[in-house]
Amino acid sequence: MSNTKRSPSKTKSAQPGRSKTGSADDLTQRNVELIRQLEESAKRERSNSDLVAEAIANFCGSMTFVWVHVVWFGGWILINVVPRLPHIDPFPFTFLTLVVSLEAIFLSTFILISQNHDTKISERRNHLDLQINLLSEQENTKMIGMLQAIATKVGAELNEDSHLQALSEDTEPEKVVRQIEAREEK
Repeated sequence: MSNTKRSPSKTKSAQPGRSKTGSADDLTQRNVELIRQLEESAKRERSNSDLVAEAIANFCGSMTFVWVHVVWFGGWILINVVPRLPHIDPFPFTFLTLVVSLEAIFLSTFILISQNHDTKISERRNHLDLQINLLSEQENTKMIGMLQAIATKVGAELNEDSHLQALSEDTEPEKVVRQIEAREEK
């Protein structure tokens, strides 16, 4: 058996609440990883057509897309206005207008498909947030009840806090929704 003393850093890390395995960093990392897994799961649910639509929508939202169109439109107009060159679409560029209109129709469709998928993911996140918030509210209500019981047991007076009774009651989401709706109607 060795008689070596523990270093202060080892002693601190062995104390409850100070270990790396239970740190706030570990908890947030776990949460980040969980959300990443949920998002990856949602991405795996997409069909091939959804993936194509998203790729096109992402490209359309880039500066590369803008520059491709600047070069394309500029070149098209230049070719069709320069004298002595054969003009395949003379001014007012009717064919170019047709192509741009068709492109706009398809691009808007691809963008809407991509946005619909994003909306589904957002709705799922909102539902998750709501469920977690309701669970947190229920936990807090239960903790207030437990703290009131402890205060009563040790003889602490809680009569001075008028909000304590209201906070110790279960929140009814239906009532909150009605209050929000009534406020929106004003």
